[in-house]
Amino acid sequence: MDEQPAIAGQDNAHDAPRRTFLKHSLSVLGAGAAMSILPPGLQSAVWAAGTDGVETTTAKLGFIALTDAAPLFVADEKGLFAKYGMTGVEVLKQSSWGTTRDNLVLGAAHNGIDGAHILTPMPYLISAGKITPNNQPVPMYILARLNLAGQCISVSNEYADLKIGTDAAPFKTALAARKAAGKSVSAAMTFPGGTHDLWLRYWLAAGGIDPNKELSTIVVPPPQMVANMKVGSMDSFCVGEPWNAQLISQKVGYTANTTGELWNNHPEKALALRADYVDANPNAAKALLKAVMEAQMFCDKPENRDEVAQICAKRRWVNAPYEDIVDRMKGTFDYGTGKVAQNSPFIMRYWSEFASYPFKSHDLWFLTENKRWGYLPQDFDSQALIAKVNREDIWRTAAAELNVPAAQIPTSTSRGVETFFDGKTFDPQNPQAYLDSQTIKALA
Repeated sequence: MDEQPAIAGQDNAHDAPRRTFLKHSLSVLGAGAAMSILPPGLQSAVWAAGTDGVETTTAKLGFIALTDAAPLFVADEKGLFAKYGMTGVEVLKQSSWGTTRDNLVLGAAHNGIDGAHILTPMPYLISAGKITPNNQPVPMYILARLNLAGQCISVSNEYADLKIGTDAAPFKTALAARKAAGKSVSAAMTFPGGTHDLWLRYWLAAGGIDPNKELSTIVVPPPQMVANMKVGSMDSFCVGEPWNAQLISQKVGYTANTTGELWNNHPEKALALRADYVDANPNAAKALLKAVMEAQMFCDKPENRDEVAQICAKRRWVNAPYEDIVDRMKGTFDYGTGKVAQNSPFIMRYWSEFASYPFKSHDLWFLTENKRWGYLPQDFDSQALIAKVNREDIWRTAAAELNVPAAQIPTSTSRGVETFFDGKTFDPQNPQAYLDSQTIKALA
């Protein structure tokens, strides 16, 4: 793993008492009042840390109870938002991705939220008015990716004898037998057109299963996946952690694959904000981003993963047993089939491998897959929307101010040609060729 950069304005060890005093003062008095009671020398040091010039100190950020939201939890718990002047940040749990969407459409001014930990395609679908009331576009910006990989596709214990993995072909035969017996078959994901929907569809289609014709796809919020499989609501699901691990600990199902096995180091969640918030508060938005980026660096260090798991387990965040979180957080994957992977290369990444940088080429893949499954029309101008939504320029500015080493900053907005587990490739220069190569699709 790359050496982490020194963070601009970071105090040394003997300044800990001053940091504690400042954090308390900021929370009690507010930024301006707290600064006025500090000695001029300390005021200068604090402004240098990144609190100068924010247009607002407040923001409401939503999250879903998943471990890939950990950078937001850590930024809150470690006082990183306050460190960069954002002393009034609220990190608010959302019950579903649909609720996240609804609250983003409302905006904080109308009791909604300013931004969120979110499925990467959603800011695009919201900006295009594809999933909003009356199809009214609500412009959004993606400022960072929050993580790579770390999701899973799980299968009910009804199919335990098959020990299904990356190859879904045996699942196709089993589902056909179940349907022939007059039983329904279904697979659950978390939001139509979202990342989990796309991983699930890709896996099924690669195994010869048409997700639009051979089973029903249903929407279930992440924290409700295990309970729904327990009562037989679905045969398979795709979701983030810790719900796949919890499925195994409750002896309800097993892990067929981690999504990194389908596409190594694939992009997953994003940090997105309403465009009007960023446009009105560019320095505040950058301060939020810097806090999250520093939190991503913290989360990615192996020596911090145990603490990150403890933070995630808290009731206010994921609200799940630490034991269901820690192993996969640290790279140990018990698939529930007798297979146990130690030091898995498919561990969730928060910073390494350019995890935080929002590659435009990845956003293009998500929009291309949304075309594949009929969520977007074939003539949809993906590149034009990416130019509006993807704000990798803000990420680069924040990285420069954080003194991120050049080796940890991509030199291009494209990660190049991507290769999937089934041998298919996606060339960002020719997305149509990728679409044409897919035999199972539902093009609109």
